[in-house]
Amino acid sequence: MGRSPCCEKAHTNKGAWTKEEDERLISYIRTHGEGCWRSLPKAAGLLRCGKSCRLRWINYLRPDLKRGNFTEEEDELIIKLHSLLGNKWSLIAGRLPGRTDNEIKNYWNTHIRRKLLSRGIDPTTHRPVNEPGTTQKITTISFAGGDHKTKDIEEDHNKMINVKAESGLSQLEDEISSSPFREQCPDLNLELRISPPSLQNYQHSPSRSVPIEF
Repeated sequence: MGRSPCCEKAHTNKGAWTKEEDERLISYIRTHGEGCWRSLPKAAGLLRCGKSCRLRWINYLRPDLKRGNFTEEEDELIIKLHSLLGNKWSLIAGRLPGRTDNEIKNYWNTHIRRKLLSRGIDPTTHRPVNEPGTTQKITTISFAGGDHKTKDIEEDHNKMINVKAESGLSQLEDEISSSPFREQCPDLNLELRISPPSLQNYQHSPSRSVPIEF
């Protein structure tokens, strides 16, 4: 189960604090101390959430708050602490008396980040932006001479086809020469010649009588 709310938010005021509410909160804490923030609003006569009272006191009303702009020394201290602690603003605020964690966080995002970038420093890593060794090498692939390579490939392909055709023909010739059907069928001379009949054929042929009609 989650943590129960610190107060009845349906019956609390929201929005900006009034001057009268600030005076009640200051008067109560001066007299009784901070104490328990959950029970403080009711004891101080405030229709506010305990969390709202705590933030109002810490960030705006406590007497040790430092007003005004951040000094150059505070800027350098914040940068040094941030490089060691990161975004742990409450710990950083503990090293800067009079400054709140929320105030330091807002100041970091609006001013110090820009200051570091103007110096060429990464606000996250606190290292130079253009640090040597961080550049990436780009490999360029050249496709020059692609036509020659294509032509060579085509020539090799044609050679392979010719070799396969020649080997196929030679294999077919070997099969025909070794076939038993070739041994059984002698070579036939199919040359045809046309010549007049021989006279000798007429001499040896029997004589025929031709009937004569009157």
